Amino acid sequence: MRVKRALLSVSDKAGLLEIAEALHAAGIELISTGGTKAALQDGGFAARDVSALTGFPEMLDGRVKTLHPGVHGGLLARRDVEAHRTAMAAHGLEEIELLYVNLYPFEATLAAGGDFEACLETIDIGGPAMLRAAAKNHAFVAAATDLDDMQQVLAEIAHLGGTSATLRRRLAAKVFARLAAYDAAIAGWMAQQTGAEDLPPWFAIGGQRVQALRYGENPHQKAALYRTTEQRPGAASAHQLQGKELSYNNLCDADAAFELAAELGFDGTAAIAIIKHANPCGAACAPDLLSAYRKALACDPVSAFGGIVAANRPLDEAAAAAISEIFTEVVIAPDADAAAKAIFARKKNLRLLLTGAAPDPRHPRLSVRLLAGGVIVQSVDDAMLGEDAIRVVTARAPTPSELVDLHFAWRLAKHVKSNAIVYARDCASIGIGAGQMSRIDSVRIGAWKALEAFPDQGARGAVAASDAFFPFADGIEALADAGVTAIFQPGGSIRDEEVIAAANRRGLAMAFTGLRHFRH
Repeated sequence: MRVKRALLSVSDKAGLLEIAEALHAAGIELISTGGTKAALQDGGFAARDVSALTGFPEMLDGRVKTLHPGVHGGLLARRDVEAHRTAMAAHGLEEIELLYVNLYPFEATLAAGGDFEACLETIDIGGPAMLRAAAKNHAFVAAATDLDDMQQVLAEIAHLGGTSATLRRRLAAKVFARLAAYDAAIAGWMAQQTGAEDLPPWFAIGGQRVQALRYGENPHQKAALYRTTEQRPGAASAHQLQGKELSYNNLCDADAAFELAAELGFDGTAAIAIIKHANPCGAACAPDLLSAYRKALACDPVSAFGGIVAANRPLDEAAAAAISEIFTEVVIAPDADAAAKAIFARKKNLRLLLTGAAPDPRHPRLSVRLLAGGVIVQSVDDAMLGEDAIRVVTARAPTPSELVDLHFAWRLAKHVKSNAIVYARDCASIGIGAGQMSRIDSVRIGAWKALEAFPDQGARGAVAASDAFFPFADGIEALADAGVTAIFQPGGSIRDEEVIAAANRRGLAMAFTGLRHFRH
């Protein structure tokens, strides 16, 4: 399709003059709007004002300038339909074969913390309308949304004398995806601003591809990282300071580790989480990161090898030195001091991710999971257990020191795949049973891991948390056999009385939380 006429209307004017020079050299007439036209003229390129097509000046502070048949007729007219050609001639409409529009920077304004009015004013109306029209009529019109698109268009014009049907269709697909992500960002922001219901009748999600990954969960799978407009510190928005390219599994595990570290240390204490294959293999809280790391590592040093380490506060030299003692795939933290960065720099394969801040575990948000033909959307499990929420159900109540460890174990259990059993002592995990089909198996695995990590003590004197109720008393008996002294669990089984009786027989303290933390 030979290009005779191009309409340019861009908020981001990077590369605009180079584009104009190439179009001018190809003999293509330029039509433009407002600031884009001024930039072209300042660069020495003549461009007709869009008002020459519409017969109307820009009005309402620029809100209305292209919403007119003079523009949309030129974009939407089918050149192979005689009635369209007749109508174009009758009304003096001119065909447009190339449209270059990048949208008002709504996402950037939102990311910069713009207030309601600032965000509202950067919602583009005319740009999406023109792009949608051009993309629909891609049999005759090329629609470009960014500089990369225009470089492809210019390359074809230079070599073919026009644009190919293949390129126009590919650009049209990109236009519709770009508009969907743009509208999803606006819809999500608007829902937050207006206090709309948590799960609205229509749900939209979209993002920009920021990294094509080498492969997905396995080498035969394809994957890419897309960034949404959610303003939450994490692996997707982190700055990678060093190390080779992140993998799909690196990103998933780093995200899980960082969320866990943030929750464990939400009260300001130093927290470390070590993740392997989406499950914690060690986690701890302490007055400083070095102590927290040593305690977390002690839980399962074998699994920690090649794992992901997350910290909830900036890394210092001592913590960095300890983390560097074994092979670690990724370290993620809000920041790191110069000494810590220097230590990590000596580990060329270690990826260091800095996020600027830790996420707030209490901030409400949604999670999405794909199904065949649909998605499940739910609020994230952000429930925090208060001291007054527990109900002691045994003859013996937990001691103050047991309660501290029980609350730690309970927060950790939320981040372990179900069925989940967490053994904890001194605000550190000592054994974790994860992802088993039977809860008693998780109990046994956690006890075995504790004995392996601490041969002289195992789980003696520890506490345990279960993400869901115990369906039978056998789990309680196994915990008591391992040396556990106190238990947190949701309660709610039809055999609760049998379970409570077993705890009382073994002298255990047990409290019901009334909360379940299944994680699938």
